[in-house]
Amino acid sequence: MIKLETILSKSNLKLAYRQVVENAGAGGIDKMQTDELQSYLRDNWDSLKAQIESGTYHPKAVRRVEIPKPNGGIRYLGIPTVFDRMLQQAIGQQLSNHYDSTFSDYSYGYRKGRDAHQCIDKALEYLNAGYSYIVEIDLSKFFDRVNHDRLLSKLSKGITDKEVLRLIRRYLQSGVMINGVVQATTEGTPQGGNLSPILSNIVLDELDKELDKRGHRYVRYADDISIFVKSRRAGERVLSSITDYIESRLKLRVNRDKSGIKHYTKGGLLGFGFYKDAKGVQCRILESSYKRFCRKLKRYTKRSWSISFDERVTHLFYLINGWVNYYGKAKGRARIRRIDEWLRRRLRMCIWKQWKRIGKRMRSLIQLGASKAKAYQWSNTRKSYWRISKSPILQRTITTDRLEQRGYISILKKYNHRHSILMNRRGTRTVCQVV
Repeated sequence: MIKLETILSKSNLKLAYRQVVENAGAGGIDKMQTDELQSYLRDNWDSLKAQIESGTYHPKAVRRVEIPKPNGGIRYLGIPTVFDRMLQQAIGQQLSNHYDSTFSDYSYGYRKGRDAHQCIDKALEYLNAGYSYIVEIDLSKFFDRVNHDRLLSKLSKGITDKEVLRLIRRYLQSGVMINGVVQATTEGTPQGGNLSPILSNIVLDELDKELDKRGHRYVRYADDISIFVKSRRAGERVLSSITDYIESRLKLRVNRDKSGIKHYTKGGLLGFGFYKDAKGVQCRILESSYKRFCRKLKRYTKRSWSISFDERVTHLFYLINGWVNYYGKAKGRARIRRIDEWLRRRLRMCIWKQWKRIGKRMRSLIQLGASKAKAYQWSNTRKSYWRISKSPILQRTITTDRLEQRGYISILKKYNHRHSILMNRRGTRTVCQVV
């Protein structure tokens, strides 16, 4: 059973503290950062714990942050204070321990031991079994529209400690600060808080149970819901009935503009699309995902961005690491090689721009092994930055090895390593292709 004393136990709080510090992230409305949390707890924990136990603790409002969506529009995030993130994490850990075993096998988001790759593998299993149409259901502003009373009523069936329920309600209704003014929150679980993932799964588990009851083949990753059927006509019936259920029973809204039925060759799931070859239905990376990655690479290698080369490659390191870890399942060595070549050319362009003056260019080229005559010739060229970045002189002096010595991470090398791991891992032998 979930009790307040279990949430506030030393072992649970220590685990929550470690998780929050590792995740880092921006501060809340009090501007406290994660590296300040330890000293804050040392000075204030006794009084904070007493307030929580007596039921007098009130969480601070979350800080509103606007994040542009890839397909347009704005996603609103609510950033709690660092201490509230730790306490939410402590509550969430206990909720996960209690509820996770009751969740559907086809729910993959925000669950320990489950990931997007498993979700894609299950989708491929359905498609190869002949369920060629995907009913895509998009919940309109799901995290902003969760009904508090309904959620707490559901939680009360598994939580008997009223102090825990009261604390969760206060987090749900802690408010959001917009332009310095705190506004009340009467519905929703703001994205950005550590409680939102587990609470969203608890809310949508009721939908999972209904889909199981009706015998549907589906996967769900957070609020991304895909149901697999054998014909468009069946998909229309499923979309209509499930939309009615979500809106009448769960009190959520379905975005009818973004929901619909698509043949698998035109649909997508979690950034992956699907195609068929001699071996059956396989997965590919959606063109939109590829373009989004290239846009980010281009932004980090913009020559007008006045940062050092070391800072630039640090940004690239984190971006490439994250992208390859996610899409490394895909078979796309040839295309990734082209991206790598293009990215190295952009880095050479940035270096050439940083050298700026003729004298600096000459000295740098000679230092990197160019002859004095060639260094003089190329240092005085009037060619554009982009044209010079592909010149023989820069390819022979600013070599791939030298770029890697400066911290550049090769996308192709990273991909080869990641792809090998994923293909050798049991249960992830599905062949994918970047197109």
